[in-house]
Amino acid sequence: MTLYMSSRMEVTNFQPYSIRCPAPPEPHASASTSSVPDKRRTIERLFEMGMFDKFPVPKEKAHLIGELSRVDECWNATRFDSLPHVVRILTSRNREGELEILKEQIDVVEEVVDEVVHTYHGGFNKAIQNYSQILRLFSESSESIDVLKDDLAEAKRRLSARNKQLHQLWYRSVTLRHIISSLDQIEGIAQVPARIEKLISDKQFYAAVQLHIQSALMLEREGLQSVGALQDIRSELAKLHGKLFYKVLEDLHAHLYNKGEYSSVASSMLEKDDEVPTTTAVAIVDGSFRMGSINGGSPYDGHTDNGSSEPNDEKLNSGDGKDGRALSQKIPVWLFNSTPDEFVETIKKSDAPLHVKYLQTMVECLGLLHKVPAAGALMCQRLRPTVHEIITSRIKAHAHFINSSRSGIDQVTRTGTTSLQFLKGQLESYQLSKQKRQNGMSLAGTLLAVSPVSPVMAPTGKSQVAAKELLDSILDCLVRIFGNHVVVGELIESKSSLQSDMRNLRPMSTDGNFDFEASQVIGRYSIGFSLTVLQSEIQQLICEILRATPEAASADAAVQTARLASMGPTKEKSDGSEDGLTFSFRFTDATSSGPNQGANLIRQGWKKGSNVLQEGYGTAAVLPEQGIYLAASIYRPVHQFTDRIASMLPKRNSQLGNDGLLSFVETFVKDHLLPTMFVDYRKSVQQAISSPAAFRPRAHPNATYASSIEKGRPVLQGLVAIDFLAKEVLAWAQAMPKFAAELMKHVQTFLERTFERCRTSYTEAVLEKQSYMVIGRHDIDKLMRRDPASACLPSAPVQLNVRNCSYESFSTDVESELSDLLLNLRPIKQENLIRDNNKLVLLASLSDSLEYVADSIERLVQVMPVSANQMENGMPSRTSSSPSQALTSFANEYRKLAIDCLKVLRVEMQLETIFYLQQMTHREYLENQDAEEPDDFVNLLAAQITRRDEEIAPFVAGAKRNYIFGGICSIAANASIKALVDIKSINLFGVQQICRNAIALEQSLAAIPSIDGEAIQQKLEHVRSYYELLNMKFEALLAFVTEHEHLFTLGEYINLLKVHIPGREIPPDALNQMKGILSH
Repeated sequence: MTLYMSSRMEVTNFQPYSIRCPAPPEPHASASTSSVPDKRRTIERLFEMGMFDKFPVPKEKAHLIGELSRVDECWNATRFDSLPHVVRILTSRNREGELEILKEQIDVVEEVVDEVVHTYHGGFNKAIQNYSQILRLFSESSESIDVLKDDLAEAKRRLSARNKQLHQLWYRSVTLRHIISSLDQIEGIAQVPARIEKLISDKQFYAAVQLHIQSALMLEREGLQSVGALQDIRSELAKLHGKLFYKVLEDLHAHLYNKGEYSSVASSMLEKDDEVPTTTAVAIVDGSFRMGSINGGSPYDGHTDNGSSEPNDEKLNSGDGKDGRALSQKIPVWLFNSTPDEFVETIKKSDAPLHVKYLQTMVECLGLLHKVPAAGALMCQRLRPTVHEIITSRIKAHAHFINSSRSGIDQVTRTGTTSLQFLKGQLESYQLSKQKRQNGMSLAGTLLAVSPVSPVMAPTGKSQVAAKELLDSILDCLVRIFGNHVVVGELIESKSSLQSDMRNLRPMSTDGNFDFEASQVIGRYSIGFSLTVLQSEIQQLICEILRATPEAASADAAVQTARLASMGPTKEKSDGSEDGLTFSFRFTDATSSGPNQGANLIRQGWKKGSNVLQEGYGTAAVLPEQGIYLAASIYRPVHQFTDRIASMLPKRNSQLGNDGLLSFVETFVKDHLLPTMFVDYRKSVQQAISSPAAFRPRAHPNATYASSIEKGRPVLQGLVAIDFLAKEVLAWAQAMPKFAAELMKHVQTFLERTFERCRTSYTEAVLEKQSYMVIGRHDIDKLMRRDPASACLPSAPVQLNVRNCSYESFSTDVESELSDLLLNLRPIKQENLIRDNNKLVLLASLSDSLEYVADSIERLVQVMPVSANQMENGMPSRTSSSPSQALTSFANEYRKLAIDCLKVLRVEMQLETIFYLQQMTHREYLENQDAEEPDDFVNLLAAQITRRDEEIAPFVAGAKRNYIFGGICSIAANASIKALVDIKSINLFGVQQICRNAIALEQSLAAIPSIDGEAIQQKLEHVRSYYELLNMKFEALLAFVTEHEHLFTLGEYINLLKVHIPGREIPPDALNQMKGILSH
């Protein structure tokens, strides 16, 4: 830099400033006036310093840098010798050219130097001027300091003569300043009561407490203790201390039960308000407005819609998280006038909901007032009456809402009376009239008569729904309240532990003795005590809903309640058996077992609440009916309430949720509801299956079978009732999943007794009857299982173990074998048949009803609660058979009995056919005229088939109806063909008579819609073809046999030769000829 400055000064002919001469420099000469030798020296120095490496040359003159690079390096030598260059030019042939080149290089260098000087000249000149100014200022300052030193020395000399007098003046000024400060403080303290009153009226409680504490500490100073004028101020502050305490306590109490301005309920209402999407809290402080929230959002943040006490962090966790954090950093409205301190900063930085911050502020106020134990005692005292009042008010509001919503309906339906029983009766009669079935039977009337509970008390009745809705509403409200108690309880427990050493201090107000005495008698306020009282009130409400007798209450409950209330919150139990509470039907007051000291005063305080509790809650105005069966609708809300409470409890208090209200409800259900339910339903089952109409089939004569019971399926009344009771018990099981296994055992018992009753009815209908004995034979049962007709039976697979034969041939073989076995039972006696058609109808109806119940049981198994299958008494079931397996086995038993009923009916009709057709044997068919009418026994058989079909048709489906009557045709055909061997003689008219019998039987069977008429015609046409062979001569018969040797069997062809026909000639070797033809 120095070299550059020196070079610059040489170029511009400047002289450096002298330190002795700070005057401004002379104006510099222009670069253009400098001599050529000076410029040349400057250029040489610049080349030596490398100043041409980075010239400040404009872009339009960038070519100068290239021109400089072409200058020979010899021009940059330190000892420049111009002689060689002169000699070279003189000896050059082109002297003018060489000189021109040198001139051009000189012009380039000069132009570059001009650009450099032009660029750096102004700054350098200004720097020199600044240096001159600095030197001048330094010189002036040095002179001023010398003068100041002289002045200070003179002042010191003069003041040293009056040192004592100055000290006195200084001391006097300090004293006066202190007096003025004290007077200002006294004046400020005199205004404190009014300021505190103003803050209290504005609900700035924390600021009021801060001001009160600061004023109290100021009055305790040494200088102000002797001021007599401040005694009145001390008295007013003492009164304000008590007033402030009660105001804070009242506001805390209001917010504790969600009745305050910043409570969680108010926060939720503001969040749900669609008409006011933005809410801004505004506080008027000293005549100015202050905003309590930003971003146009609500400052309230409380419970969510499902009643949980978790903070609403949607704004903090969503896309507008920055806005949420900014909102959380704002000071709440109630702390606007407070002095910033650690607590205020904590509240500002906290992300807790607004109502939690407010509760923290109120407890902090109590802690600053040293009133935490007293506040806890008063909150304990007011807890039970307040909870009772809240429950009662909720019930009244619910009742008012119900009455207002029904007022329009009541005005239309009432005819002079408004009693609940009248409305109930009208409703039941209306339901009965609506549920009339097509066959004339009243299903609703049957079910209402058999159920042990009224329609409103049924699992889906109005009382159950109303009780669940009411309890859900109340428990949701109490969960919110308990969330506040958890917050306040934790804060009070922490404050109480910090202030435990201050309880022996003398209180400022006269009411302090009562507070500490009350706190000792009532016990310390804690989360456990709050939970106990809440559960106690809920338990009494449940007892009123269930109509549980108060005399059944246990004294141990009150003892345990008081014990828990008096326990320290941080004490851990050494015995795990003491965890939780053992509830009975009702709780007594928690203070009844407290210490004797002050007990009378506290009992008087509780006496009013006890009287209120004895008045009840007024649930009768909401519930159509009360009773023990409402425990089913109570179980699930209580279970959910317990889970929510357990999730809200701190870890150190988690054992409080292990027992209590849920244990009471479960014990009540196990010890009272389930035994009562079992007895009631056992009576109902007994009544349903033992009544005369239980197993009496009823249907219209012309009614058709319906597939569903709603459309008129004629299920037996007793089985309909049992099915309804089983479904009702399953509904109870779904309402109480924990006890589903026990309730399913009740269902098993009901179904078992019903099955025994059905088997008894079945046995009475078929006792000592041949059809019942026949189906019990192993060979016949095996063939009936193989019969393709059995495919229509429920869960009855047909055993088609046939490989090389068609379905028709297999069916014919099975029918032929069954026919042979049944025909071997001849002669059939009439007393061995079921002659009473009512019994046959009963069997048909019983079969269909059993199948209906079996299907219903399977549906019950599918919708059975998981706990009933997998859990038993809270543990996985390891038994060999679960309730679902047991019910499935019952369904199989019901189906087996239903199949037996159908088999009896099928065999009975076959035996009935054999009974009538066996009259063909051992008689002569020698008629003397054409057959116009069938035989009497055929008419009787056809009439019997038609009559029984008409009576059975409404009770069985078409496929089963075909199964019952479908075996008649095959047995009639086989019986008619085999009867030929026992006919003594027959003529042409006799053959016509038998053919006429076959036609009549065919017409009778074809009238049954479910039977295949083509199959009937084919089988009976086979009979007619067989008997018409008797009209052929022997030679024609042999020719027919030759052509149709497989149409009939060998025995059937031989029987054609054995029967005596007047006028027919049979050669002696006819049998041999027939056998010879059939043997080929």
